[in-house]
Amino acid sequence: MDLFEQTLAEPINILPKDGLVNYYGEILPVKASNDYFIALLNEIDWRRDQAVIFGKHIETKRKVAWYADQAFEYTYSNITKRALPWTQNLLALKILVEQQTNENYNSCLLNLYHSGEEGMAWHSDGEIDLKKHGAIASLSLGATRKFAFKHKQSKDVISLYLKPGSLLVMKGITQQHWLHRLPPTKKVFDARINLTFRTITPT
Repeated sequence: MDLFEQTLAEPINILPKDGLVNYYGEILPVKASNDYFIALLNEIDWRRDQAVIFGKHIETKRKVAWYADQAFEYTYSNITKRALPWTQNLLALKILVEQQTNENYNSCLLNLYHSGEEGMAWHSDGEIDLKKHGAIASLSLGATRKFAFKHKQSKDVISLYLKPGSLLVMKGITQQHWLHRLPPTKKVFDARINLTFRTITPT
């Protein structure tokens, strides 16, 4: 699925059923997208992602960072992270995404993929810390990468290419019915930064 190259007049829902995934096109001009990519690459406190899988502690090649309004704790893959305070660039991007989506976010999980060989396996974002049915806004910087959704029951797959500066928003019952992933590829050699703005509801 190859969608429009520029910001869309109205976002379109790319899912045929059981959820809402709005694609907004490219909300950042090329130069601004490149400038933010370079800035975040250098200023973010990147750390290798960690997980406990079947009792075994592993580290991934990709790196992650967790920022928020306050020192929220966020647990996934049996690992708990504590949020860092916003940088000026992250705050600017948060405001931009909030304006585009008419949603409010209080946190951001960032992923740094050094090349196409680094990806993300099928999963859904159903962590208890997240606002139920809340919006998760995914902003892409750097390399263009394929992104895919798979229905949990029917196994239908929907794919699109996320270009630098593009925005995708998942919300509603999407996480209940769909998995998503960033498939690895040997055809992409450049790095990609993905920012996922979220809403944490601390207990």
